[in-house]
Amino acid sequence: MRRRLALAGEPSQASSADHEMGVGKVNLRRGVILDRDGTLIDVVRDEETGAITTAFHPSHLRLLAGVEEGLRLLHDAGYVLAIATNQPGPAKGHFGRAAVERTNDALVTMLADRGIPIAKVATCMHHPDGGAGGDASLVGPCPCRKPKPGLLLDLMQELALDPAQSWMLGDTSSDVEAGHAAGLRAGLIFAPNRCELCPLRPPHGMTASTRRPPDLAGATVRDLALKIANTP
Repeated sequence: MRRRLALAGEPSQASSADHEMGVGKVNLRRGVILDRDGTLIDVVRDEETGAITTAFHPSHLRLLAGVEEGLRLLHDAGYVLAIATNQPGPAKGHFGRAAVERTNDALVTMLADRGIPIAKVATCMHHPDGGAGGDASLVGPCPCRKPKPGLLLDLMQELALDPAQSWMLGDTSSDVEAGHAAGLRAGLIFAPNRCELCPLRPPHGMTASTRRPPDLAGATVRDLALKIANTP
């Protein structure tokens, strides 16, 4: 049976089942949690208007350079792979929950077809302000929207990940902050055309508001995967 992709904060089906069965202490595993947009897949650009949005339909999915190779390196090295993504579109009225879930499912299938299993996708659809026509139940503060660590903590618990041996990889300071807040090491996807990220790149560090610099930086997931494979 295919498992539904749960919103952050919902009880884990696997965890609940384990509790009911009395499953005891489990061996923790090492894992890599990845952001979605700008890390795994490209944004969507409207050629006529120039508008840029995140993918909200399976036809929008375009893997970024180095993603397939990088994920395969990590999988072959024994890392459990998961995705943690902020998707506020439903709260803002841009598209519905079903569009987010359909797109996430299609991404998981796309990677599985390439021999790369994704153990879980955790999604925050909340937004503090929302927007016209948005889902009012998703508007307001929440514990899961990155840079808060809720998504990552849920994944770590459900997948039995060892924070000392696990990573968060993303393309924004929010991903780095969320990773560190969850007790993980963090890697920043530093694309050459993202000049606004220059202050975040090690060894220069981050601004006071972002607390800590990333532990690693690279232009692609493949770059980070190679470095992680050589990191104790």
